[in-house]
Amino acid sequence: MNSAPLTGRTALVTGASRGLGLAIADSLAAAGATVHGSSRDRETAETIAERFGTSPVVLEARSAESVRSGVAALLEQSGGIDLLVNNAGVNVPRPAVELTEADWDDVLDTNLKGAFLLTTELARHWIRTGTPAAVVNVASQAGLVAIEERAAYGASKAGLIHLTKVLALEWADQRIRVNAVAPTFVRTELTASTLDRPDRAAELLGRIPVGRFGEPEDIAGAVTFLLGDAAAMITGETLVIDGGYTIR
Repeated sequence: MNSAPLTGRTALVTGASRGLGLAIADSLAAAGATVHGSSRDRETAETIAERFGTSPVVLEARSAESVRSGVAALLEQSGGIDLLVNNAGVNVPRPAVELTEADWDDVLDTNLKGAFLLTTELARHWIRTGTPAAVVNVASQAGLVAIEERAAYGASKAGLIHLTKVLALEWADQRIRVNAVAPTFVRTELTASTLDRPDRAAELLGRIPVGRFGEPEDIAGAVTFLLGDAAAMITGETLVIDGGYTIR
């Protein structure tokens, strides 16, 4: 197998400073891609750029204006992007009756609206220039099955899974593939508030047949596969990476 299947490709990974985003960005770079990682603040964006030897990408994916200006600057600096990973996400893990309107808006705007704005902005460029491209959205098993304290998060990820299907259908004839991954609980800063609670962690672990939580590298490898030519016939799909959580 090709040890560098993404050689000659250029990727944008949102939320690439830590956790899943960093693992994905590292995996894409190891596969030969030129990697740009975005952040909401310039200092973090510069740290990401230094790691991958590229230009800083500062954008707020929840803002159409920020996405437009950020994508325009990135395309000018990079010479072109043909891979996108919508990884940036937030969660407010609490019972539904305790969620505020602000909580709901923050989660849905970041996880769903942000992915929509960024993907469609890049797709306009790809369609206009006739550029073949691939997108992977980082969804969640919470978008497939009900999980306690995940009302807003689960709704956002379910929406992202369906958005993946619609965009894949609309753009298939433009040679733009759109897929998603749906991880189980993965050990990152985002899940620390849940997995650092011994009783809750033990309960959740009991639902995963393989007997362990995910690690960022488990997800990064799947994303790298879906972006490459080995997955050229795959679009509109959600690859569930859950150790068996959703099979029962």
